[in-house]
Amino acid sequence: MWIRIPSTIVILFVMVQTGFLLFMYARYSSFMPQSEEKPSQVHILILSSWRSGSSFVGQLFSQHPSVFYLMEPAWHVWVTMYQNSAKVLHMAVRDLVRSVFLCDMSVFDAYMPWKRNLSDLFQWAVSRALCSAPACDSFQRTDITSEMACKTLCGRYPFSKVEEACKTYSHVVIKEVRFFDLKVLYPLLTDPSLNLKIIHLVRDPRAVVKSREQSVKALARDNGIVLSTNGTKVEDSKYKVMQEICRSHVQIYETATLKPPNFLKDRYLMIRFEDLVRDPLSEISEMYKFADLSLTPMLKSWIYNITHGQGPGKKKEAFKITSRDAVSVSQAWRNVLSFQKIKKIQEVCRGAINMLGYQLVDSEKEQRDLSLDLVLPRRQNQFSWSSFNPKH
Repeated sequence: MWIRIPSTIVILFVMVQTGFLLFMYARYSSFMPQSEEKPSQVHILILSSWRSGSSFVGQLFSQHPSVFYLMEPAWHVWVTMYQNSAKVLHMAVRDLVRSVFLCDMSVFDAYMPWKRNLSDLFQWAVSRALCSAPACDSFQRTDITSEMACKTLCGRYPFSKVEEACKTYSHVVIKEVRFFDLKVLYPLLTDPSLNLKIIHLVRDPRAVVKSREQSVKALARDNGIVLSTNGTKVEDSKYKVMQEICRSHVQIYETATLKPPNFLKDRYLMIRFEDLVRDPLSEISEMYKFADLSLTPMLKSWIYNITHGQGPGKKKEAFKITSRDAVSVSQAWRNVLSFQKIKKIQEVCRGAINMLGYQLVDSEKEQRDLSLDLVLPRRQNQFSWSSFNPKH
């Protein structure tokens, strides 16, 4: 005997059944096993380029007592495989960075098989974590350490202390200048073993060029890798490297802000060096909040001293963190570079200058007029996640 059931009832029944299944799935998802939870450590990648103030920002994290920090560990990759291009080396750099985030320092075996001491690691002494217990007994975690003192007292400790120390911190922070494409980092951003956030530090390209001119020889090998010269060192007199750097900043910023994947939500922060030096405590507080860190009174005092020194710094201090007048540093290019150079830089980096919120200059008069602010208000350029809808 057949019973006729109106189609509307069937549709209603299917909808109710579907809703019930979705409800049960939601309940099940809320009781997922512990392996689905975020890792206990927080991982922060400071993503920038050479001479952009990244060493300074790195120190803002390095001196924090909760942070294990390494400066440019991928230097070892580039030095070992310098005949390759930056693009080819992306995967090796990414794998090394992932291992460091997980405190697995055996990754350095491929690049420094002789490693015996802390001092075998590139720029190890700028890491406060490697100058204090358990890596070195000469300083406390709450101390503000200096590179020179650390080199004198801690260099002979065994390399195994790097991994031992890393595992005792709540935050692992890496500063890198050897990524030119944000999409290369997608595997790390979707890796369940990592809790990764990215701070993208940018600086006015004209100021970057001024700073690069203080360290031409030191950058020559890296320039060759960026330009794929098969190991030949290059001086960037035609700004070809700057063009690639500017292009990469545009790519990274656009990828993170124009229809980004949902897994980037709340995990990308762009900081301009100029904003940082004008209002250090406000910008640093924003970075710390993003990284789930708090600003201590000792750090506040140190930050004030490091940003209120005398003058822009000397040429021999190009790679050192010393007490300087940070605002003076950010504006020095306007008095040092010729307008002809400025025009060329603006030509190769126009897209980055516009997108990152800097004002072009049309004459030497505008360039020299320090009352003319060339850093546009950030609110005109800053991306807001509140307007992001992954469905569009």
